[in-house]
Formats: sequence, structure tokens, C-alpha cells
Amino acid sequence: MMNFRYEDYPFELFSVSHVAAIIVSFGCMIGLYLIRNHLSGRSKSVLKWNLVVLLVLSEALFQIWYFINDYWDVAINLPLQLCSISLYLCMIMLITKNYRIYEISFFASMTGAVIAIVTPELFFGFPHFRYFQFFIAHLAIVLSCLYMTWIECYTLTFRSMLRAFIALNLIAVIVFILNKLVGANYMFLSHKPYNASPIDYLGEYPWYLLSLEGVALILFSLLYLPFYFLRNRKSIDEL
Repeated sequence: MMNFRYEDYPFELFSVSHVAAIIVSFGCMIGLYLIRNHLSGRSKSVLKWNLVVLLVLSEALFQIWYFINDYWDVAINLPLQLCSISLYLCMIMLITKNYRIYEISFFASMTGAVIAIVTPELFFGFPHFRYFQFFIAHLAIVLSCLYMTWIECYTLTFRSMLRAFIALNLIAVIVFILNKLVGANYMFLSHKPYNASPIDYLGEYPWYLLSLEGVALILFSLLYLPFYFLRNRKSIDEL
């Protein structure tokens, strides 16, 4: 279950094992929401550090797996995919509780990681190590942002959305340059994913990159709406 033989553990989009992973992931998100008001200081700390451990282990084991199989490559294993960047941001966010990191992490994670769970760029299916590592890592990313929102009560503003959008574009410029230097496809800035994904409907290269900008703005706006409505509702209730 630790080898690199794709054919031994093929991944099939929306197969039983994939749908099961989606159900478990969204079940965990719902579960976190339901217990949000029942966590004490100690239980909050335990949950936070468990998330940190999951993030660290999922990334460390991923890198070790590539290394021991002699497949580690600078064009594949640098943490420059959107979800890899989100994972590191979430680690920093949980440990430091930095609000600016939270702003970027939330918008990046709740788009990239959630989409990755539903339409993963994954070649190994159940019960391969990579299947579990992939879904655990992406779920931990999402739960980390929801933890900061629901448990630590962090909130977002319209400016948060703009700052996150600008920050991700600056990151994308750096990643694009690194892609050219090492021949990589981090953040899918060089070509589309090999597996089926929503990007397939956004046009050919390089035009789909412009489409992604529009999609990102739409998704960021949808993510911001609950915060907007809650803030307005709170203002009305205080009148």
C-alpha cells in the first residue's frame, strides 16, 4: 500500500470509496459546527493541537513516501500547490492565531481544499496510503479554518476578501516563475490537471487562467456572504 503502482490501487472519481471520503469529510465539518459551543478551554486546545499534528504528519508522510520510493522531485514535491500552501498557512494560523494569515487561509482553503475533496487530483484509490493521506490532509485544512471561525470566533470583512485575493495572486506570480525554472505545474499554472476537474470547463491554456480569476472572485464572494449577513443581522439586533 506504499508503492507507486497506480494500477494496483486505481482511483475512480465518484466511486464508492470517493463518495465515502466526501461523506466523512462533510460529516466532520457538520460535527465541528454542532460541538462549537460545547468546547472548554482545554478541549479547544486539544482540538487545535490535534489539527496541527494532522497537518504536520500528513505533509511529512507525503514527503517521506516520495523519498523512500526514490520519486522525490523538485518539480513535484515543493509545497507550492494551492492546497500545500494552504496547509502550511493553516499550521502557522493555528499556532500563532495571526488574523492576516487566517484571512488568506480561509479563502484559499475553503475553495481549493473543498474542491480537491470533491474532484481530487489523485491517482491512488482505497486502500492505498495516498488515498488516506490526501483526504486527511485536505480535511484537516478545511477543519482548521472552520475551527478558527466557529471556535475562536474569527470573522471576515470585505477587505479580508480583497487582501486574500491580492495575496494569492502575488503567490501565483512567484509560483509561475518557479514553474518555469524547474519545469513544474504547481497551482496548475502551466497546464490543466491530468484528472477530470472543473478547470476542464474553463477553456484552453492560457485562457483558463483568466477564467480562474473570475471563478476565484465568485467563490470568494460566496464565502464572504455569510459573514456579511451575520454582521448586518447583528447590527440590526443591536438597534
